[in-house]
Amino acid sequence: MELRRIRTNGTALNVAVDGDGPAVLLIHGWPHTWQVWSLVVPLLVPGRMVVAPDLRGLGDSARAQSGFDAATGAADMVGVLDALGIDRADVVAIDAGVSAAFLLGTRYPGRVRRLVLMEALLPGLPGGFSTPPWWFGFHAVPGLAETVLEGHEAEYVDWFLESGTHRGRGVPEHVREAFVRAYTGRDALRCGFGYYRAAAQNADAVGAAGRLHVPTLAIGGGVIGDRLYRQLQPIADELEGEVVAGSGHLVPLDRPDAVAAHLRVDEHR
Repeated sequence: MELRRIRTNGTALNVAVDGDGPAVLLIHGWPHTWQVWSLVVPLLVPGRMVVAPDLRGLGDSARAQSGFDAATGAADMVGVLDALGIDRADVVAIDAGVSAAFLLGTRYPGRVRRLVLMEALLPGLPGGFSTPPWWFGFHAVPGLAETVLEGHEAEYVDWFLESGTHRGRGVPEHVREAFVRAYTGRDALRCGFGYYRAAAQNADAVGAAGRLHVPTLAIGGGVIGDRLYRQLQPIADELEGEVVAGSGHLVPLDRPDAVAAHLRVDEHR
């Protein structure tokens, strides 16, 4: 992977780039970096050009004071595509990256060949969480989570990596180390929790987005299952769904083969 520094939309993003061919943009969630896709990438290159940014404020991207909402995230991704000279790409997202990918598909459909959305529910659409997971509220209170967790980042990240993988097996050590490093320190934590503090703003943007006209695949693992597919059914023109067996929440790390099977050139439509 080549790591590039790309200036876009008032910030600077760390972007991993590899391969040649039809472009695929991979958008991570929380508490991830681009390396949540590290087991998928070798299954795609050299037949595809893989573009995997660290989101605004996260990983090795510049720390940001604002702009953690999904609409800004979608505009950030358009800037990445522009900087790399990519006209259209398959857009793949997981967890907290799904709202931005969804708005990329609805606001910039000419830039998206296909959407692949996994393991998240979209705020602002019916069928979301009846009771959100406990950490949503904890992370959303300004200043609270970073105050409580500073100095205990590794233990906190480990809990999510174990509970988010099939049978609690965790993730490869190099991935775990990258995630812990990325979310260590008060400012890094603040940026991560900024994505949760934008929830109401995201719900408004998603709810007002209208129909999704680009081909879309909803992938579920052991947490969301088919609920994202059911959320999208009333508004998506062309929708497929799959629930991946043998996977927890972190589908790209539990079942990279299943993710790559939908993204290889010979499967590309």
